[in-house]
Amino acid sequence: MKISIHRLKTISAVGLLGFSALFGMSSSAMAHANECELIISANDAMQYDTKELSVPASCKEVTLTLTHSGQLPKAAMGHNWVLTKAADMQAVANDGMGAGVDKNYVKDGDTRVIAHTDVVGGGSSSSITFSTEGMSASEAYKFFCSFPGHWAIMQGSFIIK
Repeated sequence: MKISIHRLKTISAVGLLGFSALFGMSSSAMAHANECELIISANDAMQYDTKELSVPASCKEVTLTLTHSGQLPKAAMGHNWVLTKAADMQAVANDGMGAGVDKNYVKDGDTRVIAHTDVVGGGSSSSITFSTEGMSASEAYKFFCSFPGHWAIMQGSFIIK
């Protein structure tokens, strides 16, 4: 039985709408949920695959997944993702170095840290879900890798739109 690509797309779209109706989700709710989920990748060259991440102000929670696309182990080239206000980034990174890999290079109880993933090595990933309560579109936020020596080049902007 042959099905054209156009027909397959139509069947898929209808199936997705039926699935969402079955579970009481509107297509706008499904799109909204996806807008609050972010994926970022880091590699063995000490680079994230993006310098900017953004979410709509309507997101009450954000889920971020960090994937390490490299091959080097965590001890040699581990990466994490840490979110702070821009003004706090350098101090948080410096304080985190003393925390060590077992604490993901994040100082215990550091209230300046909004969210952070675990440190991962090549081929691994880590996810974090965090609340945006208290965050503002008018505030500047930065994300960075707190593995020693990485934060200076592995950083970007996190924007609430």
